[in-house]
Amino acid sequence: MCLGALVDAGAPLGEIEKILKKLPIKGYRLSEEKVMRSHFSATKIDIILSPASRHHSRRRTKGRRWKDIDTIIAASSLPDQLKRKGYAIFQGLFQAEAKVHGEAFHNVHLHELGAVDCLVDVFGTLIGLELLGVEEVYSSPVNLGGGSVRTDHGIMPVPAPATAEILRNVPVYSSGDPFEMTTPTGAVIVKSLSKRFGEIPVFVPEKIGAGAGSRDMKDRPNILRIFIGSRRLPAEDESISVIETNIDDMNPQIYGYVIEELFKKGALDVFMTHVLMKKMRPGVKLSVLCDREKRDDMIALILRETTSIGVRYYEARRVTMERRFKEVDTKYGKVRVKIAGFGDSIRKVVPEYEECRELAKKSGEPLLNIMEEARKVGMKKK
Repeated sequence: MCLGALVDAGAPLGEIEKILKKLPIKGYRLSEEKVMRSHFSATKIDIILSPASRHHSRRRTKGRRWKDIDTIIAASSLPDQLKRKGYAIFQGLFQAEAKVHGEAFHNVHLHELGAVDCLVDVFGTLIGLELLGVEEVYSSPVNLGGGSVRTDHGIMPVPAPATAEILRNVPVYSSGDPFEMTTPTGAVIVKSLSKRFGEIPVFVPEKIGAGAGSRDMKDRPNILRIFIGSRRLPAEDESISVIETNIDDMNPQIYGYVIEELFKKGALDVFMTHVLMKKMRPGVKLSVLCDREKRDDMIALILRETTSIGVRYYEARRVTMERRFKEVDTKYGKVRVKIAGFGDSIRKVVPEYEECRELAKKSGEPLLNIMEEARKVGMKKK
């Protein structure tokens, strides 16, 4: 369905097939068909195995270990960025399977998947995104479905154990349909590629694609929809969670550790404000900014690691300038700078402190001079 949605949005299937040939796998072909799903048109992509490949796959039911996938990816002539993403996706899949079956990572087998099918699904999706120029992926909450599914291990409740493991810390729901709506492969692709889950971010849609599933349901279209576009905005407007708690009875040494752990968990920002509490006791207001799907983790960490016995939170909108990083050559050496822009009129350049600090130590030049030099070089438009 991922591949179908990308092809429907304009990724040429012929070009995807051409790049897929850089993987050392054979015995398959891709078919493209326009179908209707509950009165909606969508593109269905099928991976059709040759009779010899199907026979070989049946004989090697126990042969799809990590080393097999690792060997195939390593031997491919795909671009390095696609290899890295593919490795990450398959590692997530094998880690989930190993955990739910109680096996070692290198011993676990992907019983439910054909190696060829899975490789084509994963790398076909990565190639399609690359061809369409997609730089960031955002996803809605994931529909798990319901009921049960038959596997090599017997009948399992939906979501399948591996799907549930993969989707830890991801917003999910069930539409109530009595069948599997998200497979382990689909789950790991979406989780590995998505920057954030939740509402559609503010952007300008330019292409829309719909990928069809095999089942044609009567009351809703069984499709995966993709919107592709660009921000084309002077700034990014997004929704975040703000968590706050007031503390007046904790050893100040602990704050540094708590802040460090909050950032490790994915906090966007953490700061403290000195406040006067009841009976004029001096205290600290600890504030955390985070994506909404990480809010519960942040609250649990605060309650576990501080003396707080309660927090408050609210949703807020924030506007951020578009940011990118680049490396600049200064007379002291190379420095990475963060470049933030707001439309065509506002541009800010901030040198990376740690790199400037190291250059200052090596050269003996004042840190201020090195940071200013990096900023000036970074301000030059190229």
